[in-house]
Amino acid sequence: MARKKKTVSPVFDPEFLEKQKAALRRTRRQVIYFNEKEMAAIDEYCSRFNVTAKSSLIREAVMERILMELEENHPTLF
Repeated sequence: MARKKKTVSPVFDPEFLEKQKAALRRTRRQVIYFNEKEMAAIDEYCSRFNVTAKSSLIREAVMERILMELEENHPTLF
């Protein structure tokens, strides 16, 4: 009878994990200002969809738009 192979759980190098964590750390600060209508719209959205972290909402919306624009307008050869 054949023996079952032992499944080995992947072991990550702690140094690799630390480098990965450091690469994702946010160290750059950008301040933006909203007028009353914009802030009211953000507040309405957050209350309607139970968003508790406005900064992550705004960050995700901005980055989604930027990455979409970059993807659509990538340089071409011709």
